Amino acid sequence: MGGTPGIISILHTHGQDLSFHPHIHNIVSGGGMDGAGKWVKEKRSNGRFLFPRRAMEKMYKGYFLEHLRKYIANKSLHFTNREEVQNMLSVAGKKKWNVHANAPFGGPAQIIEYLGRYTHKVAITAHRILHIDERHISFRYKDYADGHKQKVMTLEHAEFLRRFEQHILPKGFVKIRHAGYLHSNNKMERIAAVCSQLKLPPPMQRVHTPASLRMLLQTGKDISLCPVCKKGHMELVKTLIYHNGSLIDAAQLRNRGSPKTKRKYAVHEKST
Repeated sequence: MGGTPGIISILHTHGQDLSFHPHIHNIVSGGGMDGAGKWVKEKRSNGRFLFPRRAMEKMYKGYFLEHLRKYIANKSLHFTNREEVQNMLSVAGKKKWNVHANAPFGGPAQIIEYLGRYTHKVAITAHRILHIDERHISFRYKDYADGHKQKVMTLEHAEFLRRFEQHILPKGFVKIRHAGYLHSNNKMERIAAVCSQLKLPPPMQRVHTPASLRMLLQTGKDISLCPVCKKGHMELVKTLIYHNGSLIDAAQLRNRGSPKTKRKYAVHEKST
């Protein structure tokens, strides 16, 4: 390519029936940025594929087998018959591998819209749950193996919870990762540079919505209202977080990943 692409990776862990089906969707830009910050146009101008399929087959095969052999060598993989595993690798290495690569059926916009619906959703939304009684939960799901037919599945409470909790991510896991020229450090500057070079509208500025406004929109409760006089409004001065034995200004924390916090303190002053 001659440049670094922008990559958005989205983790999905479930199928429609709440089965454990971890997989990753990646959105990769056609072009990329070189070391000088200049935009490098995609090499394949037909807009259908980023890389030639035959090249991807060879690269994927080599990468997969190389890392599989590495895991075997450092004993990260456990097996009972080493000779059988080596024979399997030998046979697989001599075969031609295939890569399933289709152009998106509805175009890039449809792909982004599809993935966008799931980035901040849980394994099942309330509108698919049809009935709950003392023992069972029934919900609607789409059976992709049977012509995308809509069906109803009924599970006991314990089994429903077992399936649901499989999709609660462990500590340290996130659903969305950004890489390439979209990695977090000074990302907006690079995006603005790309838009300028491609003569696109500049990116929208990030809008900060105060917590008091979000609470008002969601619950109808004005948390900035003075609890004493019920007329004046309190103004947020700063938020302090207790971290590593001292109070620090939350605005100075660049890593949103999360320091462990014991307690948050919001400092207010009353307006007249």
